[in-house]
Amino acid sequence: MRFLFNVVFALAAAAALSLVFPSGIFAQAEEPAEAPAVVESVPAESAESAAAAVDAAITDAETVAEKTQAASASLIDRLSLALVRTRLPIDRVNTAGTLIRIIIAVAIVIVMVIVIWVVRLLNDKLFVLVTNRVSKIIKPIKIKTIRILEAKQILSFVQFLLRALKLAVTVFLVFITLPMVFGLFPLTQNLAATIFAYIFNPVKSIFLGFVSYIPNLFTIAIIILIMRYVFRSLKFLELQIETGKLTLPGFYPEWAQPTYTILRVVLYAFTVAIVYPYLPGSGSAVFQGVSVLVGVLISFGSSAAIANLVAGFVLIYMRAFKIGDLIKVNDVTGFVVEKSSMVTRLRTFKNEYVTFPNNMVLNASVVNYHTSSETDKGFIIHTEITFGYSMPWQKVHELLISAATKTEFILSDPPPYVHQTALNDFYANYEINAYTRNVEKLSKIYSELHRNIQDAFAAEHIDLTAPHFRMNTNKEL
Repeated sequence: MRFLFNVVFALAAAAALSLVFPSGIFAQAEEPAEAPAVVESVPAESAESAAAAVDAAITDAETVAEKTQAASASLIDRLSLALVRTRLPIDRVNTAGTLIRIIIAVAIVIVMVIVIWVVRLLNDKLFVLVTNRVSKIIKPIKIKTIRILEAKQILSFVQFLLRALKLAVTVFLVFITLPMVFGLFPLTQNLAATIFAYIFNPVKSIFLGFVSYIPNLFTIAIIILIMRYVFRSLKFLELQIETGKLTLPGFYPEWAQPTYTILRVVLYAFTVAIVYPYLPGSGSAVFQGVSVLVGVLISFGSSAAIANLVAGFVLIYMRAFKIGDLIKVNDVTGFVVEKSSMVTRLRTFKNEYVTFPNNMVLNASVVNYHTSSETDKGFIIHTEITFGYSMPWQKVHELLISAATKTEFILSDPPPYVHQTALNDFYANYEINAYTRNVEKLSKIYSELHRNIQDAFAAEHIDLTAPHFRMNTNKEL
């Protein structure tokens, strides 16, 4: 076994020598080799001589193998020494390159730190400048008398934008610096590529998505442009009908504005339905799930609001009352000062503002005094007094009618009249009725009427008190 191992090792060493040094290493390798000795045949009777010859051949082979192994070891030592001598300059070059890369990386970091410091310094100065100057120029944003944004809120928003800009620029510079530094060293080049991918891939995706979305964007723009002109046309018709320049049979001018509101809501919903398929991500399950969730929340969370909204439009088309009318809702009497799609607000004679949800107004009994006063005869005011049966009813009628005719804002045509509404056990009920068209002065008319009644009976020395009797059933009396 040792002999075979030596032979294989010698062949491998020879192959390596032939590849590395094809011209040869030893001088004796160029000399022609001696011809192998020819072993002559040995007769059978000289067996001992043949055995001795075989032993000699084996001994010679082992000697050759040992020499070959020694030569191979010497060759390997020489190759190792050559490689070591060759590697020394390469290591020196790599060390110098690494130092240069470190110096460049440090320089890049220092430059970027200076740039970030300068950017933040400029942003701070801009922040102070904007705060000082914009605060003097800026004005609150308001629509008519309603303030949408105060000056302080606008200034706070501008300051927030400046802070966000400073942060964004700082983060951008850091993300630019890290790949530049990591890219200088072979071991961190992959990390630099990864950081670049973190920055570039989202930007690339957004840009490509925007480019692919441009056709849909044009489609949405055209749809919105068409609907805008449709809304303008409807608004023009609404103004024409509301001002009376355009009349439609059976369509009242006060219906123009709520009808326009309803049509606008319907058209907005129609526009959203058309635009929805062109929105990015409209086909995703998440987008659809969020849409369903919002719809469910609106449906369950705004049932009362929707009821008031529907009731508001019903009241408008019922024409039960309008702004400025004097109405009575349940037990509250007042002037209508607000009539929106959600609530109705009244102002009483004592300047109390009472708000009713439209759903409550729709289900309540509503008395409109202005509508009554707009009839041919006007609105009838009335009040009651009582007198005993000893007083002639003709005299009571005369005095009540006289007091009514002296009252301001009561019409003489039709003339006032008296009704006897009840005949009780000890007295009779008399009700004076008179016409007026000034229902907005109703409180004043009643006050003056009561004063004139007192004066009329006092002038005739008639006591307005009616007799009342009470029976005492106490057995002790």
